[in-house]
Amino acid sequence: MSRAQPSSLQARQLLAASLGLVAFLALAGVALDRAFLDTAESNLYQRMRSYALAYADSDFARDGTFIPPYMPPDPRFDRPGSGLYAEVVLPKGLEWNSSSSVGPLLPEGRLLEARSEVFEGPLEITEISGEPGQAYRYGRGLIYATGDDPEAEFPYTIYILEDTAALSRQVEVFRRALWRYLGGAGLVLLLLQGLILRWSLHPLRRVIEELKQVQRGVTSRMSERHPRELEPLAESINAFIESERENLDQQRNTLADLAHSLKTPLAVLRTRLDGDVPDTELREDVATQLQRMSDLVSYQLARAASGGHALFSAPVDVEPHAEALVQSLEKVYAAKGALCEFDLAPGVQFHGEVGDLQELLGNLLENAFKWARSRVLLTVKPGEEAPNRRPGLLITVDDDGPGIPPEKVALVLQRGVRGDERVQGHGIGLAIVQDIIRSYRGTLDVGASEELGGARFEVRLPPRI
Repeated sequence: MSRAQPSSLQARQLLAASLGLVAFLALAGVALDRAFLDTAESNLYQRMRSYALAYADSDFARDGTFIPPYMPPDPRFDRPGSGLYAEVVLPKGLEWNSSSSVGPLLPEGRLLEARSEVFEGPLEITEISGEPGQAYRYGRGLIYATGDDPEAEFPYTIYILEDTAALSRQVEVFRRALWRYLGGAGLVLLLLQGLILRWSLHPLRRVIEELKQVQRGVTSRMSERHPRELEPLAESINAFIESERENLDQQRNTLADLAHSLKTPLAVLRTRLDGDVPDTELREDVATQLQRMSDLVSYQLARAASGGHALFSAPVDVEPHAEALVQSLEKVYAAKGALCEFDLAPGVQFHGEVGDLQELLGNLLENAFKWARSRVLLTVKPGEEAPNRRPGLLITVDDDGPGIPPEKVALVLQRGVRGDERVQGHGIGLAIVQDIIRSYRGTLDVGASEELGGARFEVRLPPRI
């Protein structure tokens, strides 16, 4: 069973951002709570240390009895069970306790080494009420010296204890305030986050609305006013829409052209059949008109196939297809000994349909082999580049044939026209080439070849989405 997931992109982002925000606030709260507790314990340590140093300034009687200061550093030392206690541990098991130590049961102290200190806690104690409690304890080891008599020196240790009630109250107050403020800040941030997400996703909603308008036929294409990140999407959609419309127009035009082209051969056949024509002549006319109709159908099918290329085709390596075509043509024209030379850029690719590449190279190379004396040159290099688009392509085919006079270039490129009626062909190869180039919005230039001296056909395909 699959887990239910929000169908809305905004809901997904809001959920993910909310979880991240809650996790961040929780971690921040824990970190702040830990920092406050460490700070409170550090302050407690400094305060207890100052109390111990205040008692360290006290004196001892001749019999070694500890004489506390007349005024304790804190009045709570004189109030039994106040939560703040002082203890002085002396040699031979003697000790002194502040008045506040009367009643509670405190942990026993021990003598510490001179100039050493400890900070412990919380330790278990029994309150004056008999209930269990906890307290922190600070101890400092000292040595009492009287005059210049080293034998009169003795060690002693001062302990200061403070229960955790005050610290716990501070931590509790801080935690209530902390989570209250963090909770309020979290709600405000969630609201602000929702508004920001709604604002940031507004361009996507506009794209959806424009697509709906295109579907309903209100507009013919998407607008170009989109954020930079959505421009490739809008361009791709517009290119797809235009490609589909061009393909539809191409199919309609192909059917219309085919129907129009077949009218004349059919009319001729009808006239010859209705007339008094000898059988031999009738057979020749039927064969001629059938061959003409077959050529027209083949051309229109090839034209329709060339116009229906996919918009987002995978890149096709040019070299293997070019080699296969050249090997076939070299066999066909082996009698004249024509050979083809390659000048292909390493890894050059054609971004389109494989059939389009084969038709384009096949017709150009076949035309070059047909007119060449012995040499043909195929050059394929990457074309111009554009941001967010696949690079263009430059294809050049040269031959060492008689060439094409400039005044006949336009005539040769017309459908059904051959450069020389003595050369076999139907005159539609270059027409197919032009249809393919036009479908890719490219250009075809025909001129003289500087390398081989014959004709030069140069195809430039622009960058594609």
